[in-house]
Amino acid sequence: MKSSEQSFKEVDIAIGEVLLKGNLRLAEDPKGIVLFSHGSGSSRLSIRNNYVASLLYEQGFSSLLFDLLTAKEDLIFENRFDIELLTERLVKVTKWAMNYKKTKKMPIGYFGASTGAASALNAAAQMENVIKAVVSRGGRPDLAMPVLKSIKMPTLLIVGGKDDVVIGSNKKAKATIGGICELKIIEGASHLFSEAGKLEIVAKLTSEWFNKYLKKEAKTERYVYK
Repeated sequence: MKSSEQSFKEVDIAIGEVLLKGNLRLAEDPKGIVLFSHGSGSSRLSIRNNYVASLLYEQGFSSLLFDLLTAKEDLIFENRFDIELLTERLVKVTKWAMNYKKTKKMPIGYFGASTGAASALNAAAQMENVIKAVVSRGGRPDLAMPVLKSIKMPTLLIVGGKDDVVIGSNKKAKATIGGICELKIIEGASHLFSEAGKLEIVAKLTSEWFNKYLKKEAKTERYVYK
């Protein structure tokens, strides 16, 4: 396998008149690609998301970490919580990945963190014939509650045992999501999983989920979006 450094590529993603910055990591003979939807105030440079992406790379998955907002848009605080806008961006970046020459044949999964998980769930509901699996880390599924019943792809919800704010909404989401769904509560972990060894558990659970459900041989119907 190529080194992670050799596989790394910075990309510009044109969304209408908006240009989003992305970091694309291409695995050799990839099993699929995981698009990362980060939380408010974060970016494609998120240390935690990049750690998860690096482990996925070792497992044979490509990844795309990108900024949902431009630097100018991010200065407007309300934009960081505009789930409709962030969902629209994620959908359009997904379509970009479906047409980009180096990723267009790869099965696609989502990894969403915090509010980014709400965008991932909303986008997955809109692209149910495309997205094969979803993982949420410390997610806010309450911000996607109206679409949860329509989520049919396998979904993994990971929350910290000390993250009281989101545990309840994730339990409700597990009971609501229409497809395969598991909830993993990591004891001793807070919202950011900053405690020793906790993020490693998140990465391990994530790679196991995508190894199980994000496969080339998946035969669900796929459309080419333009």
